[in-house]
Amino acid sequence: MQIKKGFFLHEIGKETIVMHDGSDNINFCNVISLNPTAAFLWRQIEGRAFTSEELIGLLTEHYEVDEDTARRDTEAFITSLRKAGLLAEE
Repeated sequence: MQIKKGFFLHEIGKETIVMHDGSDNINFCNVISLNPTAAFLWRQIEGRAFTSEELIGLLTEHYEVDEDTARRDTEAFITSLRKAGLLAEE
């Protein structure tokens, strides 16, 4: 899976939001705000394919959390991206 093309992060003050580059006619009614952990993951995977196991590894290495916590957080992150229509899955 990977983040769909045309979406990128934008910093507004202390907030990190997902924006679209405007290349498609997208109804983007809701602003998607990412917490610092989700923004970290986004930056690590932006522009390339990734697996949930890779995200778990990134979280355990960067935040020193246990694998179960990282797995739950990874599942929540992927679910959020999927619900927002931001994932391209093969």
